[in-house]
Amino acid sequence: MIMKEEANNEKPNEQQWVLEAQAIIDDVKQHVTDIKVSNKLRNSNQSFHLNLTTLEGSRFCIEVSSAGFTIVGNEHDDATSKRENERFETPYSLLNFVSLQYKDSFGSSLVHRLEQLNDSSKFN
Repeated sequence: MIMKEEANNEKPNEQQWVLEAQAIIDDVKQHVTDIKVSNKLRNSNQSFHLNLTTLEGSRFCIEVSSAGFTIVGNEHDDATSKRENERFETPYSLLNFVSLQYKDSFGSSLVHRLEQLNDSSKFN
């Protein structure tokens, strides 16, 4: 994760978490109903919070830190039910755990991209 200090002991840019959050959002937004940075909870380079709504309509608040992705609430902007045993290394593993439709959505997009590659290779 970007939030870790660099090997040469430079502190990361104070707004680096914004770039990290946007990269995560851009990467998974087509496989969820909604995902955005919480504007009510404290966000920093050490951790930030994402409000997630799955394709099934389930709502979560996710803490993102150098330790990974942790479900901290069962509603947006809710960090009151941190479940340490539910920590994930990637947003994909978290989505795979909380959303059955994520698997279908991701699989369909992968098939679509492979078909596009196959079609473009026929013309080359």
